Amino acid sequence: MITFAHPWVLLLLPCLAWLAWVRRRRAVPAAFLYSSARLMRGLVPLRRRGPSWWLQMLRGLGLACGIVALAQPRWSHSETRITASGVDIVVVFDMSGSMAAEDFIVEGRRINRMEMSRRVLRGFIERRPNDRIGLVVFATDAYVAVPPTLDHDYLLRTLERLELGDIPGDQTAIGMGLASALNRLREVPGKSRVVILMTDGQNNAGKIDPLTAAEAAQAMGVRVYTIGVGTRGRAPTPVQDVFGRKFYRWVDVDIDEETLRSIADRTGGRYYRADDAGRFEEIYREIDRLEKTEVEVKSYARHRELFGWWVAMALVLLVIEVVLAETVWRRLP
Repeated sequence: MITFAHPWVLLLLPCLAWLAWVRRRRAVPAAFLYSSARLMRGLVPLRRRGPSWWLQMLRGLGLACGIVALAQPRWSHSETRITASGVDIVVVFDMSGSMAAEDFIVEGRRINRMEMSRRVLRGFIERRPNDRIGLVVFATDAYVAVPPTLDHDYLLRTLERLELGDIPGDQTAIGMGLASALNRLREVPGKSRVVILMTDGQNNAGKIDPLTAAEAAQAMGVRVYTIGVGTRGRAPTPVQDVFGRKFYRWVDVDIDEETLRSIADRTGGRYYRADDAGRFEEIYREIDRLEKTEVEVKSYARHRELFGWWVAMALVLLVIEVVLAETVWRRLP
C-alpha cells in the first residue's frame, strides 16, 4: 500500500486550490467587453480555452506534484510476527459411572456431568489458541486421550467422541489420572505447566495416592486446579427398567473435597466446587484469567521511496509550462 512519511504536508493541496481561486477572483478585467463572441469571428481565432488557462493548469499540476513529493510517498510492505509463550495444560477428565448423574440444568433441560464438563472444557480450549493442551481420562484406570498439542481441532474432535462407558471399570482413580498428566508434562519443556483435575467422587482405585501425586506435582513446579463436579446433597441418576423405560434414582453426592483442596494448596493452584451450570462456566473463565499466555508481537515494514518520481513529474510539468510560455504561447505585454 502507498503511505506517506509526512502526510500533514498534503494539507497544502487545498491551500493551493484556494490560492488559484483567489488569483482568479483578483484577475485584471478585460479591456473590452463584447455582447457576443460572433462579433470577433473572422478577426481573431476563437478558442474555448485560451493558452493562459492551459499554462495555469500545468503550473498547478506541477506544484501539486511537488507538494505530494514533500509528503514523501512510499510503497510500504509490512508484516507482523507473533511469538507466543503459551501455557502447557493437561486436563484430567473423570469418566467414571457417577458422571452420568443429571444434576445440571442448561436451557431448561437436564444434562449429565459428563456433558456439562465437556461443554465448559470446549469453550476453554477455544479461548486459548496459543497453548499446548492435553487430555487424560480416567475411571478405574487412567489413559492419555490426547498428549499436549497445539492441534486443537484434533483435541476437540477427540473430546466430542468420548462417551461414558468408553473406559472399562466404574471406580475413580484420581491419583492415577493426576500421575498420568504429570508424566506427560514432564516431557514438555515449558515455563508454565498446569493440570486441571475434574472429578465427582473419591479416590477408590489405582496404585497411586492423590496426595503422593500432588507432592510430585509440587516438586515439578506444576500447578493443579481441582474442580469438584456435582451439586450438593443428592443427585438424580438415570436408570432403565427391564422394559427400557427411563427413571431417576437419587444418590448422594460424594466428593472428597478435602483431598481436592489439599492437592490444590500443595501445588499453588485452587479448588473450586462446580455445583451449577453458571458456576461451572465461571470457574473455567477464572482459570483462563489466572493462567495468562505471553504473546510478543513484532511488526516489520519495508518502504520503497516514490519521492523521486513525483519530483520528476513536477519538474517536467513546470519545464513544459515555462517553455510554452516563452515560445508558442508567449504573451506580449
